[in-house]
Formats: sequence, structure tokens, C-alpha cells
Amino acid sequence: MTNLVPPKVSIIVPVYNVENYLAKCLTSLVSQTLQNIEVIIVNDGSKDHSEEIIQEYVKKFPEKLKAYQKENGGLSDARNFGLNKATGEYIGFVDSDDYVKKTMFEEMLYLAERHNAEMVICNIQKVDENGNITQKLTQIPNMPEKIILEDHFSVFSDLSYFACNKLFKKELFAQKRFKKGIHFEDIQLIPQLLLECRILAQTQNFHYQYLERTDSISKTHTEKGLDILKAVSDVESAFEKSQYSTKRKELKNFQILEGVYTFLAYLAFVKSTDTFYKMADQLKLFILKRDIKIKDILYYSRFGKNYILYLPLKKKLFYLLFFAGQKRLIRKLM
Repeated sequence: MTNLVPPKVSIIVPVYNVENYLAKCLTSLVSQTLQNIEVIIVNDGSKDHSEEIIQEYVKKFPEKLKAYQKENGGLSDARNFGLNKATGEYIGFVDSDDYVKKTMFEEMLYLAERHNAEMVICNIQKVDENGNITQKLTQIPNMPEKIILEDHFSVFSDLSYFACNKLFKKELFAQKRFKKGIHFEDIQLIPQLLLECRILAQTQNFHYQYLERTDSISKTHTEKGLDILKAVSDVESAFEKSQYSTKRKELKNFQILEGVYTFLAYLAFVKSTDTFYKMADQLKLFILKRDIKIKDILYYSRFGKNYILYLPLKKKLFYLLFFAGQKRLIRKLM
């Protein structure tokens, strides 16, 4: 018999050529301890056997899974398609090569309802293809379970803006969607959603399992990295119109974390010397326009700790040489 209870949570899963990973992802979602969920699978023009796997799961779990096919339009387009189909009060996103712990959405929904939170966050574990944990990513250390943003607005500039380890009140998407045709769509949209929130909630459980795929380690780093700076610029515009627009220190810290450090982390893997210099010049312009001083960057603290001090040595050297204007030495280091 079909479940007539409306879903509390809609989980959107964009799919593109992930035949080797999709079954594990879908198994983790149909095994959720939270029963009244809908899993919206959006096949974004896959050319492998992903669709056959989707249909196999839909046949087994018709009460939980809703499957759609569309022409390839990229991750943002697939997520937006899913948002337009979602009927749950809350929205979650899971990438189709990742998987989640079975209690993830039950706990996150519980926290959302208990604290009347518009956004709930859990921790992430990076795993290899054998399921071994390679890195634990704690999202909000030393903070209460319920976070009133007005009182703890440092979260705005400290948070990692992944879409997939969060549960969102559906209303946050009333006027907002992922920006199409760009890279780093999470950095562009998720901070804008946070600016609409009053209360966050968090769990220290490592519910989300982020797969580090062996076939994606050699991804090319190109001028697409400039989308990071454009994303920050879009967030700045939203910030000025938001309820938190007077909190200038946190805005500057956001600019430093995402616009400087996240951008440099990407730039470090750009192979083409010409592209590297062009992007480095764009970063310098970004810093200059915002009157960000080198000492602001070097003294930037995240979760109460100086950020650069806790980086691996090679990364630290790369950043320090960049700030010292030693671009040629940097190229040798890389």
C-alpha cells in the first residue's frame, strides 16, 4: 500500500555517470531510519548505466523514490529541477557518489523541529573507495547544539559551505536557486541562505560520507576557479540587503576565508603558468578593492584559532610566498 503521509524531508540526488557508486548512495537513502522521506533522483543526461540502476531501485522502493530524467545541464540545474519537484517541509542534498549514515535525516529533522532551526548541519567524513576514513571534517566545534545567529554570527565566516551536509527549511528556497553554469555553486548560494536564517542547529555526528574518488584526483584546475571570486561577490550583494548587514567584521572574515584562502587552495593546483599569473592578478585586485590588508589575512582566525598556523607546511609556504609577492618562487615550489 502506498504511503499517504506527506514527506517531511525531500532528499535531492543529482546523477551523472556514477554507475560505480550510485547503488551505495541509494541504499544509504532507502535505509534511512526516518520513514516519511522522498528521494528525488534527477538523472542529468547520464551516458552510462546509471539509469538502469535507478530503475532497479525505483521498482524496489516505489514509495520512497521518485526518478526523473533530463538533458544534461550540470549540477546546479539538476538540483534546481529537484527543488521544483520537492514536496517535503525540509530539503536535503546528497551527491550520487557519496553516502550517508542511516540516522542522518532522522536526527537532523529532530534538531530542526526541536530548535525551530531553518538550517541544520552535521559533520563530514572523507572516505576512500574501500570505506576507510581518510579525514574527519568537524564543521562547528565549540558551539552549542542550538545556535542563535545574532549571538554567534562568527559562524557566517567560519562555516564550510557544502550543500550536502545540511538540512534546509524549504522556505529558504522560495526566492533562491543554485546559479547555473558556474563552478562553486555552493559558495555562491548557501551563505545567502544562511543570511535568511535566525537559528541554526548542529550535530557533532559524522553523518555524511564524502567519497574521494580515485578517478577525480587528477581533475584539471583552470580559470573556472575565478568563479570563487564571483560567488563571493554575489554573497556580498546579499549581505548588504540582509538582517546582518551591520556585522562588517564577519563579512571581511568571509571574504578572507572564501575569497582568499579557498581561492589560493584552488590556485595551487593550476598547472598553466599563464593562467596562474592571470588568476593571481585577479585575486590581488579582489583584495585591493575590498581594502583587505595582508595583516588581516595573516591574523585571520577560524573557530578561535589562527588559520594559517594550523595549515600543512607546504600550504603555509605557498600562502606566505604569495602574500610576499614571490610568485616565481611559488611556481618552483609547486
